[in-house]
Amino acid sequence: MAFFDLPLEQLKTYMPEVREPQDFDVFWVQTLNEARQHPLDAVFEPIDSGLALVDTYDVTFSGYGGQRIKGWLILPKVRDDFLPCVVQYIGYTGGRGLVFDRLFWSAAGYAHFIMDTRGQGGDTPDLPDGGSPSVPGWMTQGILNPQVYYYRRVFTDAVRAVEAARSHDSIDRSQVAVLGGSQGGGISIAVSGLVDDLVASLPDVPFLCYYERAATMVDSHPYQEIPRFLRTHREQTETVYQTLSYFDGVNFAKRTSAPTLYSVALMDQICPPSTVFAAFNRVTVEKQIKVYPYNGHEGGGNYQRREQLRFLQTRFGS
Repeated sequence: MAFFDLPLEQLKTYMPEVREPQDFDVFWVQTLNEARQHPLDAVFEPIDSGLALVDTYDVTFSGYGGQRIKGWLILPKVRDDFLPCVVQYIGYTGGRGLVFDRLFWSAAGYAHFIMDTRGQGGDTPDLPDGGSPSVPGWMTQGILNPQVYYYRRVFTDAVRAVEAARSHDSIDRSQVAVLGGSQGGGISIAVSGLVDDLVASLPDVPFLCYYERAATMVDSHPYQEIPRFLRTHREQTETVYQTLSYFDGVNFAKRTSAPTLYSVALMDQICPPSTVFAAFNRVTVEKQIKVYPYNGHEGGGNYQRREQLRFLQTRFGS
């Protein structure tokens, strides 16, 4: 690996014009209003994880189209009051996994809600609105129409996950943060642009930002699913990128109202640094970005977890 993108000094001021639909806000207001026509009906079923220091719940709630989405809620066993909550979104192809993999935030004393990503190998199937051509993966499912595009369902699920977390009687509704790495980072940017009363947003090496640059800059999975699709659908380029503009992290970043901590790795050939900075530089509220010059998509790893913990301790007042 080597540096392949813009120099850091240019990245710090990089603000490309990214296409944004005129009806972007209307599209998302209508999408979320439609989702909220279905009862949230969040169910928290206690499970015996075998872990003595946490209480664990198998969560089910209604996401896009009323479809049932899975998750975990992990709470510190010892708690005296309502808890701040971290809502986490996970990386591409990852399911919610096992509870044993998800103990960091409860060990810090917070409620931890993990959303399963529909269709991606966890416990939540995807029930799309209608079929259209696509290539393997999720990036091009429904890509010819924003109404049926895959990430319309995922981002809606993610907003409803915040609502589900807030419905639990151990959680302080006013103290909720969102975070995730890669795809989870992109989802957290979208949620922070759609939910206006979050305490913090912490996207880590985020995916799903400035698709047009990423798809022509790296040939790695999963961005390469887009040019693979266009290789055989040569007349659909404009339609594809118009659809993706409704789901671009740059457009959600402009609308973020929560204090924000990003991370970026300058040798990341999965999520190019310029695509991350394109979103970060559009955030207009309190923000920080941690730069890892000699790392790839693994980013800062536990060094970034430490930064996130410090950031949340300040925002949560703990």
